[in-house]
Amino acid sequence: MRAIFGKAVEAPESIRASLKEIFGEPAALVIDRVRVVERSLFARLHGGATATTRRRRIFLRGSAAEFFSDPVLVLHEYCHVLLQWESGALTTRRYFTECLRRGYWNNRYEVEARAFARRHAPQLRALLGGRAG
Repeated sequence: MRAIFGKAVEAPESIRASLKEIFGEPAALVIDRVRVVERSLFARLHGGATATTRRRRIFLRGSAAEFFSDPVLVLHEYCHVLLQWESGALTTRRYFTECLRRGYWNNRYEVEARAFARRHAPQLRALLGGRAG
């Protein structure tokens, strides 16, 4: 089953600690429960997406090492999981409706995640001491 759906991995401690500082409470309480699934069939079924998310899950097309080395992508996907899915603001139905109304690039969930990632990427890089993983 793992070969079909991908392999779940835990984020490195340096990433988790840095994300806890950036996201703060109450999101910090959930960070250790988020699972990253690398080489995921589920992600590959989402067109050309590098990653897709669900509650407490980040599904990656590629490897976890690649993902964790990209601070902007890490922040983007964790924004979806911690601020959108976890709060209940994001659901599959709402996301799909947003895409139909505004397209992928302009849907509010993607706009929010991109803005969050841009705003916090310098802080994440600094917390990681210039290394991303």
